[in-house]
Amino acid sequence: MGGPLDIPILSQDWVFRMLSLQNNYTIKNKRNGVAKLNVFFKELNYKTNSESPSVTWEEISGVDEHYTPIRTYQVCNVMEHSQNNWLRTNWVPRNSAQKIYVELKFTLRDCNSIPFVLGTCKETFNLYYMESDDDHGVKFREHQFTKIDTIAADESFTQMDLGDRILKLNTEVREVGPVNKKGFYLAFQDVGACVALVSVRVYFKKCPFIVKNLAMFPDTVPMDSQSLVEVRGSCVNNSKEDDPPRMYCSTEGEWLVPIGKCSCNAGYEERGFMCQGKSSRFSLKWYFSPASLS
Repeated sequence: MGGPLDIPILSQDWVFRMLSLQNNYTIKNKRNGVAKLNVFFKELNYKTNSESPSVTWEEISGVDEHYTPIRTYQVCNVMEHSQNNWLRTNWVPRNSAQKIYVELKFTLRDCNSIPFVLGTCKETFNLYYMESDDDHGVKFREHQFTKIDTIAADESFTQMDLGDRILKLNTEVREVGPVNKKGFYLAFQDVGACVALVSVRVYFKKCPFIVKNLAMFPDTVPMDSQSLVEVRGSCVNNSKEDDPPRMYCSTEGEWLVPIGKCSCNAGYEERGFMCQGKSSRFSLKWYFSPASLS
């Protein structure tokens, strides 16, 4: 059976990958049913804390514990109350996605490891999204965004971890949908944490194109998270239906329960996933008669 597709975006999985800080987005090559989109962030300088107008998310280049170069967005204004610092992506076309998944990789500082921040330091940040049929450019209105979730770290790092070059990377995945408009934005709200976004991956699931029992089944996106989608197959060239070919696309982007099949037309034979004309076979026969031997 056909395996699921992971398509960064956004089944198997359509995926948007925001690899740190790309400054444009392009559709990358499909691989294993995955179409990746590189997405970039827009730092908004939008905050309600007017006493600290210079505090924003910053682009930082550095290395991880293996000395591999990484680029992140981070913010660490933990000594003042009522932080409200926003970071937003570009407008991301959703293509055929019905439901999207957002995978975040990030690090977060343990507030107990920072002196004099009791009551101001936070260990969470908020993830938002907004659907839109058009790119709004740099315009930003906080009230138009819908909260997906508050994101917390399973592991937070301390000053000692920094000294030992230990990167405590957290991974969280959130589901969003159904999405209906042509595209969407993601936004990240800092409320007083010391946090670094290392990568954001956005994807959706679909069942990939497959040929089964000489029938072709197209890319299919599950419509919701509960039901299977029945898909009618079409016979490959030079074949006909024996029984109407059907399969079911699951919410995880997997093809299930193949029913029916096609068979090759007369004069053709099955070779792999196709019906090809039979090879002409010539045989040379010698006929002997008693006269020919004399």
